[in-house]
Amino acid sequence: MTAQVTLKSGEKVKINDHVYCSPPWSVRDGTPYSVARIMEFLPPEGAGKGKGKGKEIYTRVRLAWYYRPSDVSDRPVADSRLLLAAIYSEICDINQLRSRCHVLHRDKITDLAGWKKRPDRFYFNRLFDPYIKKEFDVIQATDVRNLPENIRQVLTSRYEYVVAEKDVVPDLTDTLRLCATCSEWCANPDTVGCDRCKNFFHMSCVQPPLLAKPSRGYGWTCAPCSKRHEEEVDKHDVRHPTPITKPKSNAPAPRGRGRPRKDRSLAEKEENVEIKYFKMWPFRYFGQYTVAEDTLDPDDLIFPRSATRVGPKYQATVPNTLDVPSPSDPGQRGGDYTVEVLSAINTLTDEEIAELEAWKVVLSRKQEKLHNVDWLTEALRRFTQAHLLNRGWSTVDMSVIPTRPEKWKKGETRHTDREWTAEEVTAFEDGIYLYGAELRAIHDEIGTRSMAEVVRFYGHWKNSRLKEENAQIRAARLKAKEEGKDEVPSATAAVADQFSDDEGSVMPGLSRHNNSCGACRTRESENWWRAPKGLVTDILCDTCGTNWRKYADLNFRTVREDAQPPSKKGSDKREGTPLNGPSTKRVKTSTSASVNATPPPNAPMAPQLRCLACQKNGPVGKVLRCNQCQFRVHAASCGVHVDKSAVESWMCDICQNEETLESSMHTDCLLCPRRKSKKKVQFPNADSFLRASKPTEGQGWAHVLCAVFTPEISFSDVSQLRLVEGISTIPKQRWASKCTICGETSGAVIRCSDCVREYHSSCAWRKGHHFGFEIQPVRHPRRDGIITTFKGETGNMVPIVCCQEHENSRRELYDVCETDETGETALQVYCRIYKQAPVTQAHALLRKARRLDQTLNIRTDGTSSADVSAEPALQCDMCSTQYSPAFYPSENYSGRWRCHKCHFEHRNGVGAGHSPDDSLSPLDDMMEG
Repeated sequence: MTAQVTLKSGEKVKINDHVYCSPPWSVRDGTPYSVARIMEFLPPEGAGKGKGKGKEIYTRVRLAWYYRPSDVSDRPVADSRLLLAAIYSEICDINQLRSRCHVLHRDKITDLAGWKKRPDRFYFNRLFDPYIKKEFDVIQATDVRNLPENIRQVLTSRYEYVVAEKDVVPDLTDTLRLCATCSEWCANPDTVGCDRCKNFFHMSCVQPPLLAKPSRGYGWTCAPCSKRHEEEVDKHDVRHPTPITKPKSNAPAPRGRGRPRKDRSLAEKEENVEIKYFKMWPFRYFGQYTVAEDTLDPDDLIFPRSATRVGPKYQATVPNTLDVPSPSDPGQRGGDYTVEVLSAINTLTDEEIAELEAWKVVLSRKQEKLHNVDWLTEALRRFTQAHLLNRGWSTVDMSVIPTRPEKWKKGETRHTDREWTAEEVTAFEDGIYLYGAELRAIHDEIGTRSMAEVVRFYGHWKNSRLKEENAQIRAARLKAKEEGKDEVPSATAAVADQFSDDEGSVMPGLSRHNNSCGACRTRESENWWRAPKGLVTDILCDTCGTNWRKYADLNFRTVREDAQPPSKKGSDKREGTPLNGPSTKRVKTSTSASVNATPPPNAPMAPQLRCLACQKNGPVGKVLRCNQCQFRVHAASCGVHVDKSAVESWMCDICQNEETLESSMHTDCLLCPRRKSKKKVQFPNADSFLRASKPTEGQGWAHVLCAVFTPEISFSDVSQLRLVEGISTIPKQRWASKCTICGETSGAVIRCSDCVREYHSSCAWRKGHHFGFEIQPVRHPRRDGIITTFKGETGNMVPIVCCQEHENSRRELYDVCETDETGETALQVYCRIYKQAPVTQAHALLRKARRLDQTLNIRTDGTSSADVSAEPALQCDMCSTQYSPAFYPSENYSGRWRCHKCHFEHRNGVGAGHSPDDSLSPLDDMMEG
């Protein structure tokens, strides 16, 4: 008889049922429920199984998890009922089970639209492996036909589904492939197919044998087909076959996404369909790196696999050297050569121990150091040195030298971390509030501490919080005893009570007049639920609360910023959307952690602003907000340096130009197309990063994004990203090319880094294409140009723009606002190294003139500057100057020239200051009169 368990909600669940699972609201911190399948029920940890049927006590359950697409990727998925299966399980407390749901494979659902309209229904068609971070297709085992009959029978009798790569699925579902030479089954890794006769061959059966498959994009033909083709070419009798078109059919089209069929019996039959399980799993991996015969082994691993990294491609092949003598034996492990001695003292008398302990307390005034492992290790080492040198314990001083040598490191390291400043502690607590225990994100938020220091400080910080909570619990117990109460509920019992239902997330006693849902803005609801962080209000109505917990879906309704309550105005947010995009990732829990773990205390909420460039939150000061247009951006990504006192009054460049009038009031980007619109939109939208614009050398404007990702552009001052130079050096064909997004032929286009598409930078940003920077390795540093180091990676820093379709690209891009250890963003590093104009070589006007000269040399079809330089230099016959904007031929003498000044002065009858030798003769005056 299958074991059944009754949940707190009254539902009965058994093995292989799908359920919602979640810890209490205080632990999961606003994340939705997780969906899982019950694999088995387990007794309490350390207890044996009960004897007899029905006498077992189950307190734990093993669950096979499903992931939501938002858990594993940042790509938006509109379907809230779509899940990703996983071959991953955990043991959780049985009180974490909420209610029952239904999950089916897509191919087993007849009417998908009707399935999704019913509550608590999910489906999947892909699998995500959390270890290799890769997605696979999931197909039914009965659809696999390209296998020997004995292997196929074993596969279909044990498993319901097969997991494979997307490229392998067509080969698995094809008909049985037999070698045309030996008539044996052709396994995909060792098989090659002829492009003409469509037969398959073992690579070892063809003559000569093939050592490798043809490269991607190339075909292969067998010997008979190749010979037949050569004969046809020699006879000039080659005819291209006429493509066979599929005849039209009068049969009705298959039922698509129309109105769902109201067949409740069919839906109930699909819910109760029997699924085969083998060792508690319904699927196994059968992809590119699987040997088909291994399926017959019942103990074969079912997990997805990746390419091996063993072989000469990844490991160096070192030849054996006979002439070089082998190195001497370094000695046995555990000797003085391999062990770092921390203390050489074996025994001490009672008086020496008492004196040692007394002096150890005197070494530091801070009591926390007396319990620090690193500090105690260094103190022990120094006491040992003093004892071996027959010195007293009083000669040891820990405050003189804060570092200590280590045998396996070249330099000395600190035995204790330096004191954390108030700003660093505030940044750490803000990171805890935003990211929880994700210490990598907290390390990036702080920016001035190493990862090891952050980990150590997190341990001390958490222990201090637990100490405060334990003190409060002891004080409450003492107060209860004084009042005469016999029992006092402990913190563990309070946490255990919250497992029964969601009473920790229900907001009782709220009236509808003063409350509104943070998603749909309704004011009427039977029950109010706590909302995830970052919404307009901190409550959700009954419908939105249920949709968020079960389906991780919220239907937002936009709200004007001036209509928001005053209490929420300090926490800047995008209208109607979560502040930090509440994480939907499942909280990893276990039995011990779910019951005994204490959540971090509610730290005071620091004001946060969301950057429009990276869509991430940051504290005020790192993220600035324009005092006039409310534009928000990381200061480092816009070339802004503001004092702390002027953060609140900061204005963007466009708003500041309205007061100073230093540049043009027409703020359209010079690198973008000039669109004609009936609406007079004078300034860019403040809700987009394209609001960030900088003045050019000609008092025009250019987007920071366009200027940075256009290779010919440079800046006069890269620290402030001003002024934009070099627009005239962009090639003419880039201005004439058609944008593949907007279709305009005006504006300078850039090309995708992974394909041949060309588009404007602003169009690509609006379309959602990827912008970032890539560190490309350098083989020859002197020849390959300037190299830099960013986050430990060294090479050429290259700006990359790629289409949305290239999401699976292997490029590792650094975001525009991503910072390194020094707090400098990737955009700052790139501009500082590659975008600085040569201001020390020439002033701005001369640099512009040189660029114009280069432009004229390239684009002029007639006489170039080289031809002009070959002519003799002209000289004024009156003042003997060789420099003039223009020279004019003399009206009286052929072959003589006059400069611009002398020509117009003599023409107007004004005496010019020229030499007496070149003065006009009376005859000249008579001729001109």
